[in-house]
Amino acid sequence: MSALIKNPFNHDLPPLETPLVNVQLDGQWVKVPKGLNVIEVAKRFGKFIPHYCYHPKLSIAGNCRMCLFEMGMPKLDANRKPIMDAEGMPVINWLPRPQIACATQATEGMAIRTSSKLVKDCQEGVMEFLLINHPLDCPICDQAGECRLQEYAYDFGKGRSRFVEEKVKKPKRVDFGPRIILDDERCILCSRCIRFAREIAKQDVIGFVNRGSYSTLTVYPGKVFDSNYSLNTVDICPVGALTSKDFRFKMRVWFLREAKSICTDCATGCNIIIGSRENVVYRLTPRVNEEVNSHWMCDQGRLGFHYIHSKRRVTEPASHLNGSLFPLEWSEALRTVAQRLMEFPPSEIAFLVSARLTCEELYLVKKLMETLGKGTEIFSEIVPRKGVADGLLRSADLNPNTKGAISIGIGKEGTRIEELKNKIRAKEINCLFAIHENPEEVGIQEDILSYLSFYVWQGLIPGPAVHKANVLLAGASFAEKSGTMINIAGRLQKLHKAILCPGRAREDWRILRDLLLLVGLKERVFEKISDVFDAMSKEIDLFDSLSWNTVGDLGIDLSQKLKNRSIL
Repeated sequence: MSALIKNPFNHDLPPLETPLVNVQLDGQWVKVPKGLNVIEVAKRFGKFIPHYCYHPKLSIAGNCRMCLFEMGMPKLDANRKPIMDAEGMPVINWLPRPQIACATQATEGMAIRTSSKLVKDCQEGVMEFLLINHPLDCPICDQAGECRLQEYAYDFGKGRSRFVEEKVKKPKRVDFGPRIILDDERCILCSRCIRFAREIAKQDVIGFVNRGSYSTLTVYPGKVFDSNYSLNTVDICPVGALTSKDFRFKMRVWFLREAKSICTDCATGCNIIIGSRENVVYRLTPRVNEEVNSHWMCDQGRLGFHYIHSKRRVTEPASHLNGSLFPLEWSEALRTVAQRLMEFPPSEIAFLVSARLTCEELYLVKKLMETLGKGTEIFSEIVPRKGVADGLLRSADLNPNTKGAISIGIGKEGTRIEELKNKIRAKEINCLFAIHENPEEVGIQEDILSYLSFYVWQGLIPGPAVHKANVLLAGASFAEKSGTMINIAGRLQKLHKAILCPGRAREDWRILRDLLLLVGLKERVFEKISDVFDAMSKEIDLFDSLSWNTVGDLGIDLSQKLKNRSIL
């Protein structure tokens, strides 16, 4: 399966059929793909060539000069043939001047020195030059902790400055767009953001103006950088010049606890890192997965987490009685729901399920329906969410796990919503269990809900008709749970729990597991989420031979299996 996003440049990923060449790296002969970037050659063998303007997915600019290295080529004889040493390898003729590693590709017999005296002198000189006008204002810069300038100043700089003149003052707090702030005095003119806007976001509105020490980064007159991918420039800015309005000065990065997960804002399933502290999520940043999102993610997904800390969120189980809401103990709430569910004939029960649930949660919903139905199919449907695909990472399907819901056998992509509405109105369905969905958002309004004899709502933020629910069950957000989802390309990927549920809210798989026990499924007890996955892999052939551990952090491609089942 190929990546969902097409990078115009892949300097770190030469095609598989690329022939290998012999390269001498700091005295050792190694084999690398022909044409591989010298920075990437060093990286493959555990060596590091510092760089600012180079990015593996952007065009080569070669303007920071931080990646200077010493280069040699085979010495040639009178017949233009390489002179060989006693071991049969070329004798090296070193070039008198350093080269930039970002714009140099590996060729047969090339020699590379990454830490010679010449290289160290060059690195110190470049650092001194970059720090002429750039302040190392780490205490007030929001990039502290993630700043290459700060790190390189210690690792490759002289540790002192000979510059005694007054520094050039450049603009601060420049509004760059709806989500970006520029502190121009920190910009080192690497042009990563310019190339990203032009080559990936396809919004060519950023550039440099003026010359020399007075060069500044700016947005073209009358334009704003409002691309849905604009916040990726904050990630790739090697210094603290571009910062996110949403995250700026909210939290120091070294305080953040990081958890690997996936974005649930659409069906692409971009790989992310959730940054949190003390049960508060502060930011989502992309995690590299070349099979899904490469290095990027959209702003909409990146900022789409604030709802999990909403003041309107339900944080404890409760029941409505005579128009008032009363908190319940979990045992009492679950016992009430289980008893009422078992009172109705299966044909009168319906589940309105979210395709934002994990595969494990959907599997437990399926088991709950099977246990209640005892061979009779209970009505179930998922709520579709449609957006507009942008040709990059944004998917038209805004549910992250539609493929998982269909694979497990819950719902028919929302085609039966109208049927559900009619059945409730006709009193053919008298019990509704809505899981992470508000029925009124799909046209099942308050007057229709009034026909129900029993209505259970489980989720985060209730809709305006939630007072019709007899019992409310407080569920978990994507950041508060672990599980798996199948993205639009058929890749099974993992979420990992980053924070605890607020109040007395619980992970949804635990709620569903306890309900299963109460309605009569006694033969299996799930202690952890991997137990649910293992049970699912034994019963659903799509997951056959898979285990929780084999899925890994980058997921597994199930596209062929889904195609065979006409789901993809």
